[in-house]
Amino acid sequence: MKPYGLLVLFGAALIASAGAVGGGVAAIGGVVALAAQVAAVALLRPAMRDPTPRFLARWLSGMAVRAVALAALLAVSVARRPELPPLPASLGFLGVLLPLLFVETRFLK
Repeated sequence: MKPYGLLVLFGAALIASAGAVGGGVAAIGGVVALAAQVAAVALLRPAMRDPTPRFLARWLSGMAVRAVALAALLAVSVARRPELPPLPASLGFLGVLLPLLFVETRFLK
């Protein structure tokens, strides 16, 4: 549970900074990114020592979770453009997800 707690704390700090820079819409994108990252890490972590085909299948599933989360965020933001502008939402998503991807190996140990 400790790695997931650290992941959520680090993600919350990134969400707060995205919200400070881009407003509430960017923070919403950041929350979606954090949820996608936690799901992807939860998929990959049990397969870290498995054979390569199983590991790669889990890794690809995690990438698909991230892509589907971004697509869903963009679909909702296009449908609700006045309440959730696409540019700040997607920048908040990427602003949280990319740093989480760079430190992902820390949370997989």
